[in-house]
Formats: sequence, structure tokens, C-alpha cells
Amino acid sequence: MGHNAEMAFKKRKGSRGRKPPKHQDGDDSDTGEFDVQVGMSEQDEVRLPAFPTADADSDIELDTARQMVRAQNKKKKKSGGFQSMGLSYPVFKGVMKKGYKVPTPIQRKVIPVILDGKDVVAMARTGSGKTACFLIPMFEKLKAHSAQTGVRALVLSPTRELALQTLKFCKELGKFTGLKTALILGGDKMEDQFAALHENPDIIIATPGRLMHVAVEMNLKLRSVEYVVFDEADRLFEMGFAEQLQEIISRLPEMRQSLLFSATLPKMLLEFARAGLTEPVLIRLDVDSKLSDQLKLSFLHVRAEDKPAVLLHLLRCVVKPQEQTVIFVATKHHAEYLRLMLDMQGIPCSHIYSSLDQTARKINLGLFLHGKVRALLVTDVAARGIDIPMLDNVINYNFPPKPKLFLHRVGRVARAGRSGTAYSLVAIDETPYVYDLHLFLGRPLKLAGDLGTDTDADTDGMLGRVPQCVIDDEDALLVTDRERSLDLQNLNHVVENAYKHYCKSRPAPASESIKRVKDANYAQLGIHPIFWSLLGLEELQRLKFVDSIKSYKSKATIFEINATNKTTASEVMRAKRSQDKGVIAKFQRLQDEKSSEKVQASTSRRQSVPSMKESDEENFEGVFSQVVGKRKRKDTDDPEGRKKGKGSSSQESDYYIPYKPKDFDSERGLSITNNSFEKAAAGAVLDLMGDQTEDLNKNKQILKWDRKKKKFVGTGGQSDKKKIKTESGRLISSSYKKNIYEDWKKKYKIDDQDSEDDEKQAGVTHRKGRGGHSKSRGGPRNETPGPHGKPRSELRSKQQILKQRKIQEKQRFLQKGGMKQLKKRTKQGVHDMKRTAFGRGKSSGFKKGKMRKKM
Repeated sequence: MGHNAEMAFKKRKGSRGRKPPKHQDGDDSDTGEFDVQVGMSEQDEVRLPAFPTADADSDIELDTARQMVRAQNKKKKKSGGFQSMGLSYPVFKGVMKKGYKVPTPIQRKVIPVILDGKDVVAMARTGSGKTACFLIPMFEKLKAHSAQTGVRALVLSPTRELALQTLKFCKELGKFTGLKTALILGGDKMEDQFAALHENPDIIIATPGRLMHVAVEMNLKLRSVEYVVFDEADRLFEMGFAEQLQEIISRLPEMRQSLLFSATLPKMLLEFARAGLTEPVLIRLDVDSKLSDQLKLSFLHVRAEDKPAVLLHLLRCVVKPQEQTVIFVATKHHAEYLRLMLDMQGIPCSHIYSSLDQTARKINLGLFLHGKVRALLVTDVAARGIDIPMLDNVINYNFPPKPKLFLHRVGRVARAGRSGTAYSLVAIDETPYVYDLHLFLGRPLKLAGDLGTDTDADTDGMLGRVPQCVIDDEDALLVTDRERSLDLQNLNHVVENAYKHYCKSRPAPASESIKRVKDANYAQLGIHPIFWSLLGLEELQRLKFVDSIKSYKSKATIFEINATNKTTASEVMRAKRSQDKGVIAKFQRLQDEKSSEKVQASTSRRQSVPSMKESDEENFEGVFSQVVGKRKRKDTDDPEGRKKGKGSSSQESDYYIPYKPKDFDSERGLSITNNSFEKAAAGAVLDLMGDQTEDLNKNKQILKWDRKKKKFVGTGGQSDKKKIKTESGRLISSSYKKNIYEDWKKKYKIDDQDSEDDEKQAGVTHRKGRGGHSKSRGGPRNETPGPHGKPRSELRSKQQILKQRKIQEKQRFLQKGGMKQLKKRTKQGVHDMKRTAFGRGKSSGFKKGKMRKKM
């Protein structure tokens, strides 16, 4: 019997030992990542490297395991995948479960550098998989949940939607690691966030404003954080989060790994000095091609009042019924107005903006993600990072004033190899921003010509106008809607006022772009090719005739109308023309030269794009310890490609020093600070007594005479708000410290949880009645230290007093024999129920369903 049991135990033990290789072969061999050779000897099988598990104690063992895994994977044909990065099995299994087979270029370059422990500044185009770039190494470094250490990783996002999306990816990729994650967002209850942080999470995903509020309230120490990610770093450092970021970074340890990710990062790292980077590695991809090759652009030149009609036509006739569309607007009032207008026209849509309630934002985004509505109206709060898998179209209802904001908006489509289209409605006051965008992208702006002349290959990125017949048809429907709906009229009035304020606050375009718009003649602008298929032959002929009338210019002046050759006016004009013949000929010659120069400039710009896009590699190597992803220099010795402007023929490229760097336009678009150096220098000047009117008015705005105090006082604003000093020594607004955390601790008795049982016993045995509380009124007794070394407070809260009274009442009830009385009363009730019978049985002489009246 004992021998059989021993054999069975050995058999069970042997089967357990062989189970893990079988599990790996069965689950993961179909992915092609863990292919183990079949024909190996036992000696080789013993030497086969095992993947580092979450239980690995020593860093040396972990490093050697990684080296063994990498050495083994280099022998395979499929090198360069996730298996060659030395990931542990739980992390790799989560990556495979997510469906990632082959890493993207940015993932292939960034993940090994992060695993080596270096600070990284990474830039790649939208939709290239940057979120997985910092999540996968984070899981690999943290390994497993630690109950003692505390928060070890921090991810900062500029918007709530992006933080929610990062949390979703974090749960999916880290499914098998067992790491705990806390989400700290504005708009949610702070009490829930306090409870989440009390559960000792490993990772915090947060927006800076709420995280700072929670950190100040809880006096939160982040000294255990070793991994910090600034997602969409350029937006974080420009969004007005300077105060919050300084306070958060001051709570972090100096020895940490900092990572900056964005699709638009400037070359000047001075703007990210607050992040505390140490010898960072720059990894820059897609510097030349900032937009995806699968993205098609269309620019529609319309009047501002015709934009609602053009939007309706795009959603009805141009966009396919099964496709989803995101519409970017300038203000929240535009979102409300267009939502009501589209609902009245039978197009289901939802909307998101920053001041909307957080729950409503989640619901509206969920409706769009699950395909319940076709269109989503958003402000720029959803321009960054949001990944909508099946999105096909983006419409810029209001053109963005910054080129990089355009990149982030249109980056919602054409992600991960899919195709997409971006339509932009451009009013006359927004046209300079289109020129700014093309300067930033380094490509010429194509204008639509005559109907039918352009081929389909040239329609991408073309600026054209919308046929008036299309606008008239849709506008007729909108006029009737406005007449019927009073709400639509009021919202339309609000939108007009909001747009005026928006125009005052948006940054001004470049002066060169304004000059180009003034020189351009948009009367000759042709109809955009996307409308050609919708127009018939007769309509095309009619539009050609109307265009010819627009371009017609009479040679006769106003004085010669209804005049013959013999009248005085015609004789005067003939004499005038003969006198100014040379001036007229010179003007016509200058006009012809200007038009020919435009053609030459467009061709030379195409040739000089590679040379203009070359960045100064020496500057990069001076700032970064390592530069990954350099482009190979091309031979651009062609003198014609370097010619720019009028006087380029007299400039020798060897001796001419330009006053702007080659990548000036691109870096200006990527820059975080919109103010130029001159503006910053002017603001730093100490002007004691201004001698100009502007300086005098500036001083008047700083101080104001107070009639009651009889002295000059500040005019208000940020400087007059109450400030509190934090542990870092910085002054922040007093609104961040409202003792919400202290109230929450008292409500849920967080401090008294450990000593609650002792207090109950003391209350039951020693204090009978209310006499126990009367002793504490006279004065405080000697404080005895609690279990954590803290003195136990003698003062009781309202909830503690009520709880003590309930315990004492229950004690008195039991001592007086209350349980016997309760049992007797219950027994009597059961007896009465049986007598009434409630319709069961007729033994007691009552009818079915009738109750006996109590005497």
C-alpha cells in the first residue's frame, strides 16, 4: 500500500514537472514567438533558457536570464520581434493576448533603450503605438504587485479621455502581471480616489491638476516612484500646468527614469527642463513625413456663414452612411449648436467638451465608440491620443490656428495602417493658417483649377471652393429649422458672440502667410474635385459661365458708360491713356513677372524640400547622449535647389549666411511657447516710469486706488488669491487644501480601524451609561500611545458617540431579558397568522382569502 502511494506521488510529481513546457507549446507556439526545436538532445534541453518570472529575486539573475533569452532568440529566423526584447512570460503573454505580433518601428527602437534604464525623449507620428512603448517596459520593470513599496510608476496625461484610454491599455497588456492601477481624474469623486490610493497601487495614471490636489490633501509622498511618463509631453508643458507639474515633480525622487512621448516635440529641450531629464536619448521618427501616407486631405474654401450647410452636405452626400466622423469645433457653444442642428436634420450625433460633466463625457464617447451615433462633435480636448478604431473621417469645422494641432486632429484617422480622410472648412480669415500648415509640412499648397483639368492623383491636399448650388440646397433646409426653433436661434446668436471672443484669443498667423493671402486671387479658385461627380454636365457649363463673368473686367471706365466717341468724357480718357501708356505697360509687365515668379517658386520649393528639412545633427548630439533614427544625408549640391526668393541669383550659397535656420518653419510649428524672444525680452524689462501711453496704461492696470484704505492696491487676479506653502517651498492656491481627506478619514474611521476592537471592549466593560464621557469633559487625561505610536485622542466624533450609545442600548436590552420578550412576541404573531390562515384551509371556519377581525 505504501509502495503504491509512493509510486503514485512520483508519477504526479513527474507530470507536474513536465506541465509548463507543454503549456508554452500549446498556448504560444501558434504565434510563432516561442518556437522550440523538436529534435534536441536531453543535454541541450537542460540548457534551454527559461523566461524570467515574477519571483526572480536577484537583479543579476534577471539580467543573465535576459541575456540568455536574447542569445537564444538571435539564433531564430524571426528576430526583431517582441521575443527578442527579453520580456518575462507574464508580460509577453499579455502582449500576445492583445494581438500584437510584430513591433512597430518606434516600439522596436524605444523599448530596448527604456529597458536599459535610460531617459528617453521619443517622437513618432500619431497612431504608431507610442502607448505600448512605455507600458511594456513598465510592466517588465515592476514585475509584480508589492504591498510594502507603494507607488512605483506614474503616467501623466493632459486630458481625461486619454488617461482613461491609457488605463484600458494598461489593464489589457498587464492582464497577467497582477499589478494594481489607480486612476486619478478631475470630475470624479475624490473620496473614491482616496480609497484607491489606500489600497497601495503600483501604478498611478492621472491628470496633473487632480493629482496635485490629491497629493496636497493627503500629503502624499511619491518618493518610491522610479518610472515617470509624460504622455503628450508638449501639451502638458504648454497647457498652463506649470504650477501643478512643478509641485508633482518636486515630490518625485531624483533617481528616477523619465520618459517623454508625443507626435510633435520641439528640438529645444529647454522647454522640458522641468521634467528633470538626465542624459536623455532622443528617438525621432517620421520627422520628414509628419502625416500618414494613407491620409487624404481636402481643404474647402467657404464663407463663415455657409459652414453649417457645407457640413450637412458632407455628412449626407460625401461621407458614406456606414462611416463614422469626428467634427472638431472651436468652442463648446459651437458643439451645442451643431448637435441641435444635426438632430433636427435627422443625423444622430453626440458631443464632448471640457466643461461637460465627466459622466456625460463617458456616455457620449461610449455612444460613438459603439456605433450608436454617426458623428461626434468635439473641441480640442479630444484632439490628442484618443484611439477610435473604426474612425474613417475627420472634419475641421473651424481650422486649427496651430500646425501641430492640425496634425493631432487629423491623426485620429489613418492609424495603424488604415486609410482615412480629413476635410477642412476654411473661411477667408482662416486662410493664412493653411499657408502656415503647408510651410510646417514643407509641401506646396495646391489650388483647384478649371473643372476637369486635374487628375485624381493631384487632388490630395487641394484647396478648392464649394459650388453655390450645393450651399443653397442645404441652406434652405436650415432656414426653415431656424424659423421653427427658438432654441436654435438663441444658440446661433451665442455662437456668433463666442466666435468673436475666440478670434481675439487665437494666436496670429505668420506675416508671410498674411502677405500671400493678400496677393492671391481667390476669385479664380476652381471647384474642389470631390464635388465634380455630384454635378451634371449642364451645371458644370453654368458654373464655367459664371466664373467667366466673375473674371471679366471692362476696359472702359465709369466715365465712358453710355458715351460716344464725340463726348467730352471719352476724349479725356483717350488723352489720359496716351499720356500714361508707359506706366500701364510697366504695371502689366510687373503683374506678369509676379505670376511667373509664383510658378518658379512652387517648382523650386519642391526641389528644395529635402535640403530645407535637414536638421542640425550637431545640435542634437550636443544635447542628447545618443540620437536614434538619424536620416542619411543626401547630396544636395544642386545650386538651383537652394535658390529662394527674388535675389537668389546674386547670392552665393558658399558665402551667404541666412538669418533663419533651415528648419525654422518646422520648429516654429512644434514650439511650445508661442511668444517670440522679442516679446519675452520686452516683458522682462523693468520700466520704472513709462514715457509712452502704452507703458503708462500698463502701470495703471497694475495698481488701483482704494478709497477706503486710502492707498494703491492690486487690481485682483491670481496675485491677490490666498496662497499656502507646500513642503517644497512653493506657494500654491489655498483651494488645493480644503481638508477633504481629513473629513473622509473621520467619516470612514480610517485611523481608528486597528484600535476599534479595544475601544469596544473598553466601552462595554468599564463605561456603563453616559458616565464614561463625562470624565473627558473636565480636561484631557494622559495620552497613551496607540498601536502605531500615535497618541489616542480622548475626543470622540458624533458617529463614535452614536455607535457607543447603540452598543449600550443593546447591552441593556439583553440584560432586561429582551430576547425572551421578542421570542414570545414572534411566537404570538405566528399563532395569529395560522389562525387567519391567509386563504389556506377552512378548518377555522373562515372563508378563503378573508382575515379574521381582531377583537
